[in-house]
Order: sequence, then C-alpha cells, then structure tokens
Amino acid sequence: MDEQLELEKARKYCAYEERCQQQVRDKLYDWELHQKEVEQIIAQLITEGFINEERFAKAFARGKFRIKKWGHLKIKHELKKHRITDYCIKSGLQEIDEKEYIKTLKELSEKKSKLIKEKHPLKKKYKLMTFLVGKGFESDLVRDVVEKMIKE
Repeated sequence: MDEQLELEKARKYCAYEERCQQQVRDKLYDWELHQKEVEQIIAQLITEGFINEERFAKAFARGKFRIKKWGHLKIKHELKKHRITDYCIKSGLQEIDEKEYIKTLKELSEKKSKLIKEKHPLKKKYKLMTFLVGKGFESDLVRDVVEKMIKE
C-alpha cells in the first residue's frame, strides 16, 4: 500500500512541472525509498507518460532561452547535468529558432554594452564578450556580433 501512495505522490510531483528521470529519482531517494522501489516507480511513471526525457529537454531549452536568455552551450551543459541523452539534448536545442537566437544575442549585447562603463574599446569589447560567452552563446557568434557593434 505504501508503494501506491509513493507512486501517487510521484505522479503529483511530475504533474506539477516537467521533470526528468534524475530529478524524480533524487526526489524518491529524498523520500527514503530503496533502489528497487525507486526504479519501479520511475518505470511506471515513464509508462504512464509522466516522465519523458525528450519532452523535458524541449521544455527546458525553450524556458531557459526565453526567460533567462541562455545560449545553446549553457543549456546543453545544464541538460547534461540532468543526465539527459545527447539525442534529447539535440532535440531540445532544435526548439530554439535560429533567427530568434541571433536576435536575442544582439539585444543582450546592446543592453549589456550600455551598462559597461569602460571607455577603452578593447576592454569594453572583452567585458561584453566575456558576459555573452558566460550566458552560453558560442564564441564565434559572440565575436561576430560584438565586432559589428563596437568599432575600435
């Protein structure tokens, strides 16, 4: 009977927001369940459609890009921390429209450029590029956008 209650709790946990297997597994271990029980519940949740790694990767990528303005590299890194497969990561990153991606990069660079107090163009360019690479954007894209924006 306890296992049914734990399964129901896990269903509610997954229904609240999109979860990956690792998040659910960690939560089940927090509830002090044993490995056998955890794996049975995970299998049941996958069968019932409460857990879907590809769906999670897509939602995660869309959300982090739109809300936090993260680039592909940071999203990919975070998905790997969640133990998402390369196939699902690739599928998730395809959710981000390339035109919107470049537009967001340009908007971020313009906004941040106005906030950087540095007067020397090279130092300003370096600070801006460091910020954008830190947000997870590819260095070659960052370089192209910043070069066009800040002339020496």
